[in-house]
Order: sequence, then C-alpha cells, then structure tokens
Amino acid sequence: MRLRKELTDTGLDAGPETIAWHLEHHHRHRVSRSTISRHLTAAGLVTPEPKKRPKSSYIRFEASMPNETWQSDFTHYPLDDTTRFPKGIEIITWLEDCTRYALHLSAHRTITTEIVKATFKEAAAQHGIPASTLTDNGMVYTVRLAGIGRQGGRNGFEQQLHHWHVVQKNSRPNHPTTCGKVERFQQTMKNWLRAQRDQPSTLAELQILLNRFRTEYNTTRPHRSLPHRATPATPYNQMPKALPGPSRDADTHDRIRHDRVDKSGTVTLRVHGQLRHLGIGRTHKGTHVILLAQDLNVRVVNAITGELLRELTIDTSKDYQPRTPK
Repeated sequence: MRLRKELTDTGLDAGPETIAWHLEHHHRHRVSRSTISRHLTAAGLVTPEPKKRPKSSYIRFEASMPNETWQSDFTHYPLDDTTRFPKGIEIITWLEDCTRYALHLSAHRTITTEIVKATFKEAAAQHGIPASTLTDNGMVYTVRLAGIGRQGGRNGFEQQLHHWHVVQKNSRPNHPTTCGKVERFQQTMKNWLRAQRDQPSTLAELQILLNRFRTEYNTTRPHRSLPHRATPATPYNQMPKALPGPSRDADTHDRIRHDRVDKSGTVTLRVHGQLRHLGIGRTHKGTHVILLAQDLNVRVVNAITGELLRELTIDTSKDYQPRTPK
C-alpha cells in the first residue's frame, strides 16, 4: 500500500502490474499480479468499472519496427498564470508506435500547421525520417475533410510528408482508438504534470517539466506493453529503424475546382495550406472557369467554351500569381 501511494503521489501508474515490477526490481520481492490486485481491492483502492468495454474486444495493432509509424496529437493544459494564459496552452506529442518512445514534447500557445511541420522536422533531425505518420483529422494535420473552399489541397505538413516520401495515415472520423497510443500517452503525461508540487506559470516552466517527464518516461518508467516491461528507450535504441518507402513523386495530387473570375480578374486556389490568387485578366470578369490542378501545375479553362485561359506552375513563394511574371 505504501508503494502504491508513493507511485500515485508522483503521478505514475500504480496498477497491480506496475507495483509487481517495482517490488521485483527495486525491493527484491516477487509477488503475483493477482495477489496485489486482491489486496488493492480489499483495501478499497480499486474502482470497479463493469460497463467498461473489455480489452479483448479491441483490434490491437502496432508497428513492427521503430520509425515505421509515428503518432501525433496535441492536448490542452492550464497554467497558473491565468492573466497571461486565460485559456491555457497546448502540448504537441510525437510518439513512436512500435516502442512507445516519446520523440518530441513541446508547449505552445496554440498548435498550428506550421508548428506541426516544425516539430516533425525537429524530431526527424534527431531520430531519422519515419516511414509513415498516423494522426487524427485535425486541420493542422490534414485538410482532406475540410469545408467548402479548403478541401482538396495539401497543407504545409502534408506537403512536407510528400516531399520526404512519408506515407500519411489518418484515423477514421469518430474513431479515437485508432490513435489510442498517443491518446493514452497524453493521459499519462497530464497525470504526471498534475502531481507536481510546483505547477508551471509560463511556457518555459512547463517545457522544463515536459523535458523531465520525457526523460523519465523513456528511460526509467517500465512500459507494460513492451516485452519484459522494458523502458521505451531500450528497444528503440537496440532495434533497426524503418525508412521511408519508394519515391512518392508519382503520387500527384490531382483535383478539379469550379470558380468564377472576380472583378479584379483573379481566381483562387489553395496550395500548401495558403490561398493563392491566379491572375486571369479583367476582360474575363464574371466568367465561370474550371481549374485543373496537378500538384503545382494548373490549367484554367472556360467552363462554357472549353477555351484555355491560362496555364501555369504555381510559385509557392508568392500569393499573387501574375499573368506575366516579373
């Protein structure tokens, strides 16, 4: 009971299996999981959850090699300084699927696509480029399910994956268990953060705590899903790493957009998460057009006559795409 209280007070898991591991490795006592569970139940320390879905009903999957799949998600956490951070902040996670190794943790005021892309590149610089990623359908990760006027293109993160030949996988809508590993990791992380005596007031203070937790999680905390309850760092550092697959250059992004030339003689097309303005000419004001896009190559056709009004390659460094580049 004393060991359970110590683990709980530090924000760590304190179930029968975890207690058994600590008793064996730190106290030289080997006690079965069932015996520990029986004592915890008798002491009233276990809350029965008869309506909870049994684990056997889930289809379990995991990558077979490190860096085969990286999962990512972000979560909210409040700060003590509610004047400067009235809505708290957000923490983004990159978690390796096979070994549960925490690749990256960082705190930000708000998670954006640029932050997702930057943190992914930072993690890749430290640990190598993964073969695939797995996330939910948040707009910072993908625009494939975006609303009218935004769907069909790639945001900056999706374009980065395509450039590095990384396969992008997304969960089905309303199926959070697909990304269950990173969801469970965030629960463990927030439990640990809440157990700390000095709660952070700034982003810098929270980042210090996140760095401590990441080190402890990767190198000292036993993980029940790994063989012999190893720490995530052990298999991640020992096993060979997966690499990105064949080139995705042939995986072009083809789409069709219907638009109408506005009074300034332009139409819009979202490319790499940003809205680009394509100059067509004021003489075509009000003309209904069809945009045929294949990655950065675009053809603008009169929807009624079929006349080719413009053909261009998008310059991603500019918003406005003039008819006659300067």
